[in-house]
Amino acid sequence: MRIFDRALLRKRRDRAAASFAAHDFLVREAAERLADRLDDIRDRRFPMALDLGCHTGLLAGVLGQRGGVETLVQCDLSPAMATAAAGNGRPTLAADEEWLPFRPASFDLVLSCLSLHWVNDLPGTLVQIRRALKPDGLFVATLLGGDTLIELRRALLEAELEVEGGASPRVSPFAEVKDLGGLLQRAGFTLPVVDSDEIRVSYAEPMRLLADLRGMGESNAVAAQRKGLTRRATLASALARYPADDEGRRPATFHMLTMTGWAPA
Repeated sequence: MRIFDRALLRKRRDRAAASFAAHDFLVREAAERLADRLDDIRDRRFPMALDLGCHTGLLAGVLGQRGGVETLVQCDLSPAMATAAAGNGRPTLAADEEWLPFRPASFDLVLSCLSLHWVNDLPGTLVQIRRALKPDGLFVATLLGGDTLIELRRALLEAELEVEGGASPRVSPFAEVKDLGGLLQRAGFTLPVVDSDEIRVSYAEPMRLLADLRGMGESNAVAAQRKGLTRRATLASALARYPADDEGRRPATFHMLTMTGWAPA
């Protein structure tokens, strides 16, 4: 199954690493929410934890000494992102979420912050994560869900149909709440919980949204997308169609899904 071009995703994350801090608001907010969830789990220590898809190490900085985490191993698909994350002094490696290089029962906790929505074989990755957990280990992950960037998707779809007479996938397909609980169970997790939330931001100009997506390494990496640059007329039509709120700003919705599951004791 090849939905996403993982090599292209790696290149885009490599390119985004140097200036990631200027565009990291979404990852930072998701990291804060993950840390808050760990704070709710009282009287539990996690001697060995994994940050899967660590970007430049934001989650490690947000966690600090919180959440009962003692040693945090950082891992990212992008070598440039991993190199930036390693600056915080924690053990770090570059590795693909689809091919985890860890022994069974290595971790007490696996966290993932806005990375798993780019995985081709999410069921297979969840099985690998469950195997990497020790018995009664915890998995918590936040990823982007189905209504993410709904405004941009509609504008691009309408513009392509008008200008080019057809549409290609310009924005990544995203998971739905109803799917993730079943995937956790299939992967062998117990007590699976999936919940959703929305983060809405707004821009004076929609081009700033596109710049933030590039700056986070979150530009379209769908393997079936039309090759080549977007036509100028298509982009102009999409920007003109992008909806504005009552104050004339352009809203952008990010649908956040959070999965929680435990490895069987």
